[in-house]
Amino acid sequence: MAKATDTTPQSLSVAVLTVSDTRNEDDDTSGHYLVEALTAAGHRKGDKAIVVDDIYQIRAVLSRWIADPAIDAVLVTGGTGFSGRDSTPEAVRPLFDKDIDGFGEVFRAISHQEIGSSTIQSRALAGFANNTVIFCMPGSTGACKTAWNGLIREQLDSTHRPCNFVGVLKVRAQ
Repeated sequence: MAKATDTTPQSLSVAVLTVSDTRNEDDDTSGHYLVEALTAAGHRKGDKAIVVDDIYQIRAVLSRWIADPAIDAVLVTGGTGFSGRDSTPEAVRPLFDKDIDGFGEVFRAISHQEIGSSTIQSRALAGFANNTVIFCMPGSTGACKTAWNGLIREQLDSTHRPCNFVGVLKVRAQ
């Protein structure tokens, strides 16, 4: 098992879930960005899916990945706003064993520098379920870049100091 103090980079298996009533594989710019970013960082795409903004469809996909020992982390894009159909937080939060409160707080602080007060309309959140880390961010590609570059990339990097989340994931021996 990896440790949070490893000096050798660990390649993680990361799944990407796009929550959208309108996106498909051809125009899923946020999902494609996240796959490109995670592979550029030395990780592997564990799986990728697009689901409509429905609590039970979101939970079905996430539950499968959380139970899968081959998936270390999940990046969820979309469904974190306040429109009538935005239900990612309601779908995901009950699955968490532990919340990562700081993710949403720091994401909004970083985002405030980019989009101003509109950042309060983001309900970005993160947590752990079955030793799988799950990050939920807004659906815009810009928000995904902000989350990846400002927070997620370093927390999935086993060499990042003073600490990272790799040591508590279900990472298998390489």
